[in-house]
Amino acid sequence: MTTPSFDVVVVGGGIVGLATAHAVVRTGRSVAVVEREPQLARHQTGNNSNVIHSGLYYAPGGYKARLAVAGCAETVAFCRAHDLPHEVTGKLVVATEPEELPRMAELKRRGDANGVENHELDQAGMREHEPHVRGIAALYVPSTGITDYRAIAEKLGELVAKEGGEIHLGRPVHQIARRADDVVVRTATGDLLGKQVVVCAGLRCDEVAKAAGADPGVRIIPFRGEYSGFSDRAAGLVKGLIYPVPDPAFPFLGVHATRGIDGHVHAGPNAVLALAREGYSWGVVKPKELLQTITYPGMVKVAKRHWKYGFGEMHRSLSRAAMVKQIQRLLPDVRAEDLHRAGAGVRAQAVKPDGTLVDDFLFVEQGKGAGSVLHVLNAPSPAATAALPIGREILEKLTGETVAPL
Repeated sequence: MTTPSFDVVVVGGGIVGLATAHAVVRTGRSVAVVEREPQLARHQTGNNSNVIHSGLYYAPGGYKARLAVAGCAETVAFCRAHDLPHEVTGKLVVATEPEELPRMAELKRRGDANGVENHELDQAGMREHEPHVRGIAALYVPSTGITDYRAIAEKLGELVAKEGGEIHLGRPVHQIARRADDVVVRTATGDLLGKQVVVCAGLRCDEVAKAAGADPGVRIIPFRGEYSGFSDRAAGLVKGLIYPVPDPAFPFLGVHATRGIDGHVHAGPNAVLALAREGYSWGVVKPKELLQTITYPGMVKVAKRHWKYGFGEMHRSLSRAAMVKQIQRLLPDVRAEDLHRAGAGVRAQAVKPDGTLVDDFLFVEQGKGAGSVLHVLNAPSPAATAALPIGREILEKLTGETVAPL
């Protein structure tokens, strides 16, 4: 049988891979998406807080800042065009202690530099938006919203297929072999050929990079983020989105309260070390993967540097009382009995050997033109928000060609 051949093969059926495939197919090139799971958007895309991020937090000039700001507007436009669930709610970023005020001022500086509308509020002003919030000052960001990223990913998959692309589910990739004029993508059920390959493999992206003969320069460390659902009584305390001022030492935004597109309110996520790459609970343990994680030099340095933070996150994971105490910093009327477990996601966080948590999106290229492979090696939040412009960014890196926003 002839091995199927495409201009581009995309490894990974999350929202970034699908947005990339859609950008490619819009140029008239042939494309195939290869996904190891039996359905699209199984991991980071389908297990997050579904917030449409504004681009407030990110260092000006970086990928996250540029692509999240564009992606915020484009995500809303895409949802409107395809009648997908979404709402532009705005959000509050709330300082609860005086020492957080300089960090909030830095957020405002970043937001202003990134072109993100934001407004400083005093206590009275913040309570006009969220009557039950506690704090001393806040930033209000009107462009933030909520959606269903799994629904967006599935729609992108439909569009790729409609425009002539192929979606291959349940096909783990175990090797990628570069040749002079193309790339062989070896899967459990046969090979595919691509003139170029893009790897958007999320929790497995460093493994696939090694399978392609690349040195990723990072290790993916899986951090589980657990969510707590609110009772009906507690849900009545939240109108939209309430965030803390984040700790600049970490690429996590802190435990926040979100009224989702389904009307339910949840708080989270925390950030505990997952015991497997797809470790969505304490009961999912893969000893080999866990050993690789805890013996990685970068993770050893992270643990030594931030062990107090890590134990605090673990405590909140195991103790509802500890979790509610964190939530009460923003919403003092929430009680422990108001909380119930509401699922979890796993963040694929790239960590360098020196213990640096990679903060921006990270792309590594093996070659240019025919026979090249591009690896997306760090694309956690806000990658779902930024997915459409990330796809166009990758297309330009591959081909030098651009397509207009949808």
